Amino acid sequence: GMEHWLPLFEEKLVPLSDHLGDDAVIIRDHGVVGAADSRFEAIRDYHANRVQAKSSDPGAYRPLKPDLLYLDAAEWDAVVARWPMHVATPFHEPDSATVLDFAVDGPRDFAPERAQNANVYDAVGKHIAALQRTDKKVVIASYSAGARERLSGLLADHGVRRMAAADDWQEALGLAANGSVVLTILPLDHGFTAPDVAVLTEQDMLGDRLVRRAKRKKSADAFLAELATLSPGDLVVHMDHGIGRYEGLTQIPVSKTAHDCVALSYAGGDKLFVPVENLEVLSRYGSDSEGVGLDKLGGEAWQRRKAKMKERIREIAGELLKTAAERALRAATVAEPDNAGYPAFVDRFPYQETEDQERAILDVIEDLGAGKPMDRLVCGDVGFGKTEVALRAAFVAAMAGMQVVLICPTTLLARQHHMQFEERFRGFPVNIGRLSRLVPDKEAKAVKAGLADGTVDIVVGTHALLTKGIEFKRLGLVIVDEEQRFGVTHKERLKALKTDVHVLTLTATPIPRTLQMAMSGLRELSVIQPPPVDRLAVRSYIMPWDGVVIREALLREHYRGGQSFFVVPRIADLTEIEEYLRTEVPEIKAIVAHGQMSATQVEERMSAFYDKRYDVLLSTTIVESGLDIPSANTLIIHRADRFGLAQLYQLRGRVGRSKTRAYAYMTTPANRIITETAEKRLKVLSDLDTLGAGFQLASHDLDIRGAGNLVGDEQSGHIREVGFELYQSMLEEAILDAKAGGAGLEARSDSFSPQISVDAPIMIPDDYVPDLDLRMGLYRRLNEIEDRQGLESFAAELIDRFGKLPAPTQNLLKIIEIKQNCVRANIAKIDVGQKGALVSFFEDRFPNPAGLVAYIQRLDGVARLRPDSKVVVNRNWADSAARLNGALQLSKGLAKAAA
Repeated sequence: GMEHWLPLFEEKLVPLSDHLGDDAVIIRDHGVVGAADSRFEAIRDYHANRVQAKSSDPGAYRPLKPDLLYLDAAEWDAVVARWPMHVATPFHEPDSATVLDFAVDGPRDFAPERAQNANVYDAVGKHIAALQRTDKKVVIASYSAGARERLSGLLADHGVRRMAAADDWQEALGLAANGSVVLTILPLDHGFTAPDVAVLTEQDMLGDRLVRRAKRKKSADAFLAELATLSPGDLVVHMDHGIGRYEGLTQIPVSKTAHDCVALSYAGGDKLFVPVENLEVLSRYGSDSEGVGLDKLGGEAWQRRKAKMKERIREIAGELLKTAAERALRAATVAEPDNAGYPAFVDRFPYQETEDQERAILDVIEDLGAGKPMDRLVCGDVGFGKTEVALRAAFVAAMAGMQVVLICPTTLLARQHHMQFEERFRGFPVNIGRLSRLVPDKEAKAVKAGLADGTVDIVVGTHALLTKGIEFKRLGLVIVDEEQRFGVTHKERLKALKTDVHVLTLTATPIPRTLQMAMSGLRELSVIQPPPVDRLAVRSYIMPWDGVVIREALLREHYRGGQSFFVVPRIADLTEIEEYLRTEVPEIKAIVAHGQMSATQVEERMSAFYDKRYDVLLSTTIVESGLDIPSANTLIIHRADRFGLAQLYQLRGRVGRSKTRAYAYMTTPANRIITETAEKRLKVLSDLDTLGAGFQLASHDLDIRGAGNLVGDEQSGHIREVGFELYQSMLEEAILDAKAGGAGLEARSDSFSPQISVDAPIMIPDDYVPDLDLRMGLYRRLNEIEDRQGLESFAAELIDRFGKLPAPTQNLLKIIEIKQNCVRANIAKIDVGQKGALVSFFEDRFPNPAGLVAYIQRLDGVARLRPDSKVVVNRNWADSAARLNGALQLSKGLAKAAA
């Protein structure tokens, strides 16, 4: 906001229009008028808020009048009336004296080639040649220097000649007039074809931007990959050698050339060096590493442990399948929406359903009417509308004569859900009860009796509902909110409840993507990912403590009729902040809550805040999960540098749960330097400002929030044996095998990581990316890329961020592409030298033996298949560049033959 002081530093501010000559012509977009009106309104609102929330210190912040900095609507109208105005519109207008048609068409569409997985660059090359035959100038537009350089190399590889780079449009037209294909940087999504020039953009060719194609979907993932990299001393798990300690990145000579490797130490001081292009053989052990011993390199203990683990995981997978099959065979009461009451109940929902939410509701209603017990997990970020799914399920079940139980992990959540249910079911013939510690004994006794004799239709409560003395007359639907937050005994009781009834589980904890696929058919899954309509992302500010700004934020919220959370990391900090609020913001009423108070005291205070008797709840992290208060839309976090990433994200999820814009202020000490890790953590959070970022946060680093308890508590002991990431992938593999009939698990060995041995430097040099953590993060991301397009995007991003690719990094990208081809062709190793290459297949198998024979015959004596199932290729590759290119072409050919 410092630009608002600009009028104080200049004698006079003038609009851009003052620099236009009398013969100027203004061309405006067809939507400018509406946008200008909105901007004038926003400026007026901002100034009014500033004036209203002015600090109690008269000299602290007096907002300047908007007309000192901005034109007002009348001045703007006068400006645009001075010159001829042309409106650019994408719509066809009828021909007339005031309509100009420039005979411009859209660009050539390469979607058919992309859909058929044909080579787009070959098609682009042919299209360029056809354009040049008609004497058109050809200009290719990229979004960045990195994308331009990468495109230039790719087009050259596919036969496009006479290319030139231009820095601006005029230079591009000049070079194109001489017959060159000109690559320039222009912010165009799509190109066009005019009578004398054709412009193609990377989006026209590739379907999306070269750099942002992957970045836009996975920017938060990528950022977290770089952040959540390993630190020296962390435990990692090697697929073949077990648990070791990560010592850092190191450079070792391989055949006289430098190669970046990850150094691991094992029991007895043994060292193992893993090439950076094979990082997928490593997984993080997880955060719970206390008391975990290192394995012995070359010892048999790890293999024995892994084999036992595989056996146990197979049993778990079998148990899951058995449970799913048994449920499928059981009958359950059928419940279908009634034509009269259900539409009226739905109409009481005050918002527009999102597509995912509608799908989840339809899934649940279909399950209830299928005649077999439902077991559905509804997964969605905080405030994305899971409760509405539960409400509609409860209505359908209750109106069909079933009793419904909603179980919550905390009394506050139970109170909140009970109020929501009471509100929505008002006027319908449904009796709703509640059970928790806050419910008086007399009421609790009546509710229990009502459940037993069938007079209570829906009951909302905590684990108090799971005690043995509670009987149900016609229980039909159990809804569980955040099941992973219940203890072991409660979960066992839940399992007993679940046998023949419908079960709907709600969770905000994301499920890993791979496990989602594996679980399909075992437990039905609905994911609500896009945010509700009109929901605004929380505006996050990271700033040194500034009492004036905090006062202003609290008062702005107070004056718009809202409430605020004020969170501190330690109980010891409460007194200082309480004093600040009392002296500096006397206009508001604050109430304090923390974990050392009795549960009843905490609940009473939070309930008072919920009932709007206080403006600010000052607390420790006990608000991290539980409260859903749509009127609370400002969050202040004191000493944000002392919180973990997941904590900060969860805290921020407490605000922004209505259509009102919410604000989060994360403060750090004013005159103290915070640690680099804390700074990175805060940077991540400010970057994760999109709605639903919880999915990105957790799907990348499962350690942050856990994976949701899909298979029960026996998991935790197994996870300690092999680490979290490896356990997840083994479980996924076991479930898929069990679903396929179980035949594959015995025969199939561990997945492999292709080894490429080429005498060439392979690394991201430290003078190219000096930050070690960042370099390690880039290596990890690189090993997760699965196709060539992903590699091209990654390369373009590197060029944009760090400059032209050095030769060792170009080699690294080629090695990763060779590896991708090797995986498709089941190649375990390629040894490349001056006289050719030796190819070894994993378990001596090739996916398509006939294709391999045909490929070797096409090479016409250059290659032969040895009796030991290895392929020998005789070539004369004099230098490392020739060897790398040769290995790349060889891997491409074998991958094609394997298809």
